[in-house]
Amino acid sequence: MSHLIGGYTELGWTALKAILLFTIAVIGLRLCERRLLAEFNVFDFAVTVAVGAVIGRTATSSTTSFATGLVALVTLLVAHRLVATLRRRGLLAGLLDRRPLVLVAQGRMQAPALRSAGLTPRDVYRLLRQAGQPDLDALQYVLYEELGGITVVRADRPRGEAIRVGLADAGIDDPP
Repeated sequence: MSHLIGGYTELGWTALKAILLFTIAVIGLRLCERRLLAEFNVFDFAVTVAVGAVIGRTATSSTTSFATGLVALVTLLVAHRLVATLRRRGLLAGLLDRRPLVLVAQGRMQAPALRSAGLTPRDVYRLLRQAGQPDLDALQYVLYEELGGITVVRADRPRGEAIRVGLADAGIDDPP
């Protein structure tokens, strides 16, 4: 029976470690930049998975102390904050940020971009339907953004600064 339940004292320590680590993780995540919880970038995702792993491993392992889990948790949150700061200052942006892909140009799907994104034409049609765009021919560009969303650029609408910056990031020279 002890293989199923373990020692009763271990269960109490497991619960205590889980509650303490959860509390510290919540406080640490509240102190992090909002982006960690808003839209996952590659490093946001990695830190989130690692935080979950540290909490789970520390809480359930009788050989991993609370102090060890705490040090690992705080280290991950501080490292995330450092990487986010360096990215914002432009020092890591080239390594961490991806350029938008041009999925559609002049109403035609771009096969190399679809392959690069791991998408099929059906995926693009689904994304366009979700964006309320029923007609591929009416679109000048469709950009596949870093976080999986699309930006639709219609030929019949003026372009604002955000669209011009996105087109430039995608390597499209679009005069104002």
